[in-house]
Amino acid sequence: MGDILGGAFSAFRRHWKPLVGIMLAVQGMGILLVAAATGIAVAVAHDRLTDVFDLGPGESAADEDVMGLLLAFVPVGVLLLVTVTVGAGLLSALGPAVIQEAVLGRSTTFGAMWRRCWSRLPAVLGTVVLAGLIAGAPMLLVYAVGIPLVIMSVDGSGPPAALILLVLAVLLCLPVTVWLATRLSLAPAAAVCEGLGTVAALRRSSRLVKDGWWRVFGITMLGYLVAGAVGYAIQMPFGFVGMAAFLPSVMQAGEGDPDPEVAVVGLGVYVICILAGVLVSGLFQFGFPPLVTALLYVDLRIRKENLAESLIAAAAPAPAPAPAGPTPPAAAPAPDQT
Repeated sequence: MGDILGGAFSAFRRHWKPLVGIMLAVQGMGILLVAAATGIAVAVAHDRLTDVFDLGPGESAADEDVMGLLLAFVPVGVLLLVTVTVGAGLLSALGPAVIQEAVLGRSTTFGAMWRRCWSRLPAVLGTVVLAGLIAGAPMLLVYAVGIPLVIMSVDGSGPPAALILLVLAVLLCLPVTVWLATRLSLAPAAAVCEGLGTVAALRRSSRLVKDGWWRVFGITMLGYLVAGAVGYAIQMPFGFVGMAAFLPSVMQAGEGDPDPEVAVVGLGVYVICILAGVLVSGLFQFGFPPLVTALLYVDLRIRKENLAESLIAAAAPAPAPAPAGPTPPAAAPAPDQT
């Protein structure tokens, strides 16, 4: 456990440039796409925004205006979902791609890692989506059956203990979901490092985790806890700076004539500091767990398949070719005996 967590920290420290660069690029492109789609939706539904939100006392928005406004922002929600999913696939491929080079002692660059992640994106994205559907299937089934029963029980037409039954069903299905998610957690690493397809990578992960489920689960959860704790520690200074900037406006709130400019500036600085803290801490929170998972994949292959010899052979420099010696003189032809 200590070697894997220490190796993940070491990999992040040595290869932070491609890691941070790709994560910033993915987040930046996602934010730009969603912002552009939101701007287009606002421009298209500007009149409906006025009809829905700019109302006089006692007035209510018409149903067709509310429905039209919701339909105008449906593409934004779909684009946000697609962007988040593709970003998760790229980040899931980034950790194994970096570890694959790090265990061999090779350097990494932004361009090489971007091309590697992008080339394996379809397979990794398939593993992320399919593993989520497989692991979440029991919970989805419980919600699909239980939530309508709870709504019916509130109306009086359903069983009165529907809420208790829903809670019990969730508690029963949660261990199954965790077990499935852990069995399939190494699929992105298998897809990147071995070039497998979606289904083959899921099967490969299941075989590797077999007989070592508790170890994989414990180290993975510890990796997420460490990422969360370090991320929170990174956010704290930004929060303190934001609170210090917002403190003068809070102190003026009790006075008779507070200055609104101080409040606006303080609130703006506070929001900027909080957003900056979330962005900087997110780089570690999103980048560290995939490194831990990828090292677990390498560790299991070393334990079960003797991968260490292949890694040593691949990391060792190739022997230099022997220098060519002087060319021996050609032998004289034998005399004709006929």
